Amino acid sequence: MSSEIAKSLQFLCDEKGLEYNVVLDALQTALAAAYRKDFGNKQQNIQVIFDPETGDMKIWDEKEVIEDIDEETLVHDQEELSKRREEAHKAERELSEEEMIGLMRFNPKTQIMLTEAKVHNKKAKLGDIIKIDLEHPGDFGRMAAQTAKQVIIQKLREAERGNVFEDFKNQEKGIVQGVVQRRDRSGGFIIDLGKITGILSSSEMMPRERYNLGTKMRFYVLSVSMGNRGPEIILSRKDKRIVEVVFSQEIPEIASGDVLIKGIARDAGNRSKVSVFTEDESIDPIGSCIGQRGSRITTIIEELGGEKIDIIQYSEKPIEYIKNSLSPAKINSVELNEEKKEALAMVASDQFSLAIGRGGQNVRLAAELTGWKIKVQDLGGEKEISSEDEVIEVEKVLQEKVEKSAQGGSALGGKEEIKTEEVVEDVVVEESASKIKEESVE
Repeated sequence: MSSEIAKSLQFLCDEKGLEYNVVLDALQTALAAAYRKDFGNKQQNIQVIFDPETGDMKIWDEKEVIEDIDEETLVHDQEELSKRREEAHKAERELSEEEMIGLMRFNPKTQIMLTEAKVHNKKAKLGDIIKIDLEHPGDFGRMAAQTAKQVIIQKLREAERGNVFEDFKNQEKGIVQGVVQRRDRSGGFIIDLGKITGILSSSEMMPRERYNLGTKMRFYVLSVSMGNRGPEIILSRKDKRIVEVVFSQEIPEIASGDVLIKGIARDAGNRSKVSVFTEDESIDPIGSCIGQRGSRITTIIEELGGEKIDIIQYSEKPIEYIKNSLSPAKINSVELNEEKKEALAMVASDQFSLAIGRGGQNVRLAAELTGWKIKVQDLGGEKEISSEDEVIEVEKVLQEKVEKSAQGGSALGGKEEIKTEEVVEDVVVEESASKIKEESVE
């Protein structure tokens, strides 16, 4: 039958989610600290083995045997070592191993000289680890008990942190659910992940997304590292890899590998383009991502805070891939410059604004997705915009086209004032909705 101590240890294991040996090791370390406090000294390397069933303890001082060192030489070298350490400290650096070569070093806590070692064990030789048995005179005092308690708490805390670190290390580059806890001084947020908190910095937040305290959200785990205060978990809502993970979770064909994600381009919080491909002719990769009546893509859009998603058919043929990437605009032709890896996409006048996108967003994402620098040119030859042009220039060109159309009156319904954003956005929404509807019907 287990003793009360063993039962208490097991209860502690279950409560903290720790291994029995980890808790027992913490107890033995605490007993060693308590013994040193009441009966030992700082020069002892005390080790303890405790039997929870009987309550018996075995205590010893453990040391490594080294060669005898002349006392005067040792004192001189220790003084020289202290001097060099002080100089290194003033220079704000650590003392290197090269600077300590040739100096005798002796740590009385973990080492013992050969002559003294033979007093305890006549067969002792250089490099041996000898154990000097120690007696247990009586019960520990109040101070020793307090020391033991502090050691146990610290050891268990370290063990818990280690478990949490391993748990989240396995989730690195994945998605976790958390609750927005509070805002930090840098403008980011502290996210409650259950056993620990994560950090969502302002640079990893999506523009215009609201982070209300107490709101449950899903976050991409950028990195997990062990800091001075325990595991440090850096989260993101902006990283484009969150799109890939969400697609894998929501679309069985991607999770199984039947449909592959070949590329992702993202303007976090606004729009993403995802290119997909399959070798199975019986599977429609775009239809698989959209789902029946748009059910799958709707779930993904909600997961990403309303961000719009363009599903692109991947092709190994650059011209076809570039045409697809500029969706929902219809591209008449594409000319390639292989050496500079530049593409010139020719579009009809009524498709120019759609191909460029608001602030040049569509053409920039297409360029990021395909890896080609893309220029979009009106078939009339009046306007040309590159994926690398500044947003202000893009807006200027689009505004000119809007004003020109507005002068005609009929194309834009005869409005007197029309914003570029409104025109482009209306067309994008209409084309995207039409595309989803067509896929659902098919």
